[in-house]
This record gives sequence, structure tokens and C-alpha cells, in this order.
Amino acid sequence: MKILIQNVRAVDVNLDTVTDILIENGSITRMTKGVSEAADRVIDGTGLTAMPGLFDMHVHFRDPGQTHKEDILTGAAAALAGGVTGVLAMPNTTPPVDSPETIRYIIDKAKETGVSVYPVACITKGMAGEELTDFAQLKAAGAAALSDDGRPVKSAELMRQALAETKAQDMLITSHCEDLDIINGGIMHKGCVAEELGVKGMDRASEDYITAREIVLAASVGARVHIAHVSTQGSVEIIRAAKRLGVPVTCETAPHYFLFTHEKLRSRNANDRMNPPLREESDRLAIENAVLDGTIDCIVTDHAPHTQEEKADFEKAPNGIVGLETSLAATLTALYHTGKCSLSDIVRMMAVKPREILGVPQAQLAEGANADLVLVDTQRQWTVEPEKLHGKSCNTAFRGMELTGKAVMTITDGIIRYEEM
Repeated sequence: MKILIQNVRAVDVNLDTVTDILIENGSITRMTKGVSEAADRVIDGTGLTAMPGLFDMHVHFRDPGQTHKEDILTGAAAALAGGVTGVLAMPNTTPPVDSPETIRYIIDKAKETGVSVYPVACITKGMAGEELTDFAQLKAAGAAALSDDGRPVKSAELMRQALAETKAQDMLITSHCEDLDIINGGIMHKGCVAEELGVKGMDRASEDYITAREIVLAASVGARVHIAHVSTQGSVEIIRAAKRLGVPVTCETAPHYFLFTHEKLRSRNANDRMNPPLREESDRLAIENAVLDGTIDCIVTDHAPHTQEEKADFEKAPNGIVGLETSLAATLTALYHTGKCSLSDIVRMMAVKPREILGVPQAQLAEGANADLVLVDTQRQWTVEPEKLHGKSCNTAFRGMELTGKAVMTITDGIIRYEEM
């Protein structure tokens, strides 16, 4: 199918221009003004922005074993509706992703979705924190990274061994930074709101301590490490200092950490609970500043679907929220429309840098590149209605919120996979 997008604003890291984009045989064949070739589909791109397809390097698709919450097919549908064309899928499934067979299952099931789904394998067998998996074997099967996400590797020595092995295998660990002894059953940020609600809090020292530990261990063996879902001012400062010292550390955060604080939990709605939790205004501001100054490399979602029944009880519900369909819109609303960053900055954080960190093929707007892109109406105002989301679960912290900016078409391999023009 030949697709011609006319008069569209094309934005990449080093590109911001109005042009036509001709797509045929899965590739961008021409990018210039005044393309007059006949096409099967002609799209008026006036007022729209084309960006490379986004990449979310932290999602939970719950497949295998927890497919009542989400599966690879519905997770991919949610991704496409948010302009996301590639994801890194975390391994805390049932069973955990600690075998080549499970890696191959994920890759095979994702083949026809139009989304590049890269599996993460477990650091330890069964995510039990006792014995390392066979990194070389898992890499050969297609594992794109390693993590015990959902819980930390408790033993510092085992984590040091894991980091040394990733250096030997040229792999990356993405670390869930949380000390479970410090958390000790907490369900939200430890602060005045938790005290007023009468629930146990999660001290930010838990995240700060393990962030520092991972950086020290990575530096000791000369390995790379990626810090997942940064939420505290302390972790930001630790990472910023480590980068200045030349430690090969990268990190990510999610839109809810620079948009919301623990004040949101006063309503006792479990759809505002995630791990790490929403923190205080000083943390929110530190996260925002770290995104803007480049200390935080990537904006992700930590897309974590749960059923309505599971989320019904504020104190007993599991942590986690969905985010694939709101991440771009929330980032545009919070950072672009407030004049704090450019669209090219958003492309860098949400499309380019995640792929660069993982060493997977880039999506780019250029002649000869694979046609992997999203059309965005940056001015469209819409209200998040959970029941209209494309995944199986609707546990979003953005429910009822008006956002400005929306993915209206997502194309991969030259095929229109999602459309809401």
C-alpha cells in the first residue's frame, strides 16, 4: 500500500520542518514538499505532526499467565493507540521469563501485532533472588535486557555478579530500586498524607539506597546499569552525581511522577497507587527538572494493568497503573504546552534514547528508513475515559483528566495500525 501524507510537520531529534512523506513497500521513499505521485491513501497532514514511533522501555503485558489483566495482543493495541511502536516487556509474568522457551513465546506471539515487543529476562531464576539465570542462553533466545522488576535483587553480592556477567555478555540490567526491609508493607509514600489516611508508608530511603547501591556496584565492575521508574529527589541527585563522575548509568521516569503528588491519594482510590509511589512536591519538581536537564534519559509508563476487582480495595489492591495511551498526551500537556521543552526533546526521550540505550534499531523520519511513525494532533483536547482504553484493564491515574495532544494515526512497516483521525 502506498501512503502519501501531505503538508505535515515532521519532527525528529534534528528535524523540524513541514513536508510531504511518501510511504511504499514499508519504507519512507520520499520526504520533500510537493510530492505528486498517486497513492492508495492520501492523508492531509495539515495541523498534524509526524514523529518517529515511540518506544516504551518499561511495560508489563502480563503474558504468559496473567492474561485476565492484559496480554501481548491487547497490550500492543494499547501501545499503538498511544503512538508507541516498540516496548520492553518486563519478566514478572507467570511463570517468570527465565527460560528461552518463554522468551520465544513472547516474540512469536508479538509478530503480527505491528509492535516490536522486546522481552526482558529475569536476573535470577524464578525471580527468587538466589541464583543467576543463564544470561548467554537468554540473550541467544532474544532477551533484550535483564531485570527482576517488581522486586530488587536483595543480595548486593549477587547483583554485583550479575552486573559483571552483563558486561561480559554486552547486556543491560534495568533495576527496580527498592529495599523491601525499608518498605516493610508500606502501600504509598511515607508522609503526611499516609499519616492522615492511617496507612503504612513507603520511605523514599528505600529507593535512594538501592539506587546508590546499583551505581556503586556497576562502577566497581565497569558495567552499565539502568535505573527504573525514578521517583525521588534523592535518586535524581545520586544519578546526576554518578553521571558527572562518568559512571555508565541511565534512568527513566513516568509522566505521573512529574504531574502528580501523594496529595492525589486523599480520595483513597487504588488507581492512584503504584510502585514507586507518588511522592511530595519537592520530588515531583526534582523529577521534572531532571527530565528537562537530561539527567533522566527516558520517559516510560511502567504500564501495569490490574482488574477493577483487584483495584476495588484501596489498602489491599496491588500497585500499578496503565499508561500506554496517555503517556505522550500527558507529556505534551505537562512539558510541551507549558513551554518547558520542544517536540524534538520529547522525541529524544520517548523514541530515540530508549532504543539507543537498548541497542535496538532506531525509528526515524528520513528517506530510506522503515515507515515506523506516529501522527499527532498536538492541539487536540480530550478527556481520559478509562472504559474507552484499548487494553483489558482501565486502572489509570489520568481518569477524567483533560489532556492536550493525541496520537491520531500509528504506522509500522508501512501499514496503518491505528487510526483516529
